[in-house]
Amino acid sequence: MLTLVLPRRLMALDGMGRRSIAVAERNVSALKTAYWLVMIGGLLEPVLYLFSIGVGVGALVGEIPLPGGRLVGYAEFVAPAMLASSAMTGALSETTFNFFGKMKFMRLYEGILATPVRPIEIALGELSWAMARGSVYSAAFLIIMVAMDLTTPLRALAAFPASILIGFAFGALGMTISTLMRGWQDFDMIGAGMFVLFLFSGTFIPATAYPDVLRWIVEVTPLYRAVDLIRGISLGTIGAVQVLDVLYLLALLAGGLFIAGRRMERLLCR
Repeated sequence: MLTLVLPRRLMALDGMGRRSIAVAERNVSALKTAYWLVMIGGLLEPVLYLFSIGVGVGALVGEIPLPGGRLVGYAEFVAPAMLASSAMTGALSETTFNFFGKMKFMRLYEGILATPVRPIEIALGELSWAMARGSVYSAAFLIIMVAMDLTTPLRALAAFPASILIGFAFGALGMTISTLMRGWQDFDMIGAGMFVLFLFSGTFIPATAYPDVLRWIVEVTPLYRAVDLIRGISLGTIGAVQVLDVLYLLALLAGGLFIAGRRMERLLCR
């Protein structure tokens, strides 16, 4: 009996994977020239922050102490946060505004559901596409970090899969939020939320600089966990806390994907 059940399960997973990839490939085939300009703009933003604040303000700040007492240059401290923020921005942009437009206004997913594709497979396909966009940002930014001697090539290679995990986690979170939105006006809250996370996630100063109450709030936010993970890898200060960062992001990914899939079933299959 077990020998019959396992092949069926594997075939089901294979079919699910192929249908999810087909959804992601549809985004590739629908690309327009203007879309590449949007992607370039998304990459330029963290690079400009790195040069203006990391390098410019860093010349005045000097060195920043890490929890273990090690001192690093301010640009080295800020660059990993810019990488994590870039992965977040790329994933959320794709799974909020674009995802919401396809679902609520273009009614694209209703047509896709006329095929054997299920809502959870649409969610996986869109998440894979968001991850692909975020990985392009991350790879380009890591090359810039290595060129500026802000990290080593080996650490950059180790940081790349971590940035992909961050993109997956925020992409799942973005899809969940999109299924709860009622109209375009609600997205003002997403922009405000992203900006608050960007400012208060240990991006420009260590979390220890905040008062204790605010510090604990900061340290449970998803972007802080992402920044802490990338910073630990790129600066070579990996410890047990980075394992917690990975578990946090995996939980965010699993929970967001589960809720998004259930919400899409409720919205599209009623």
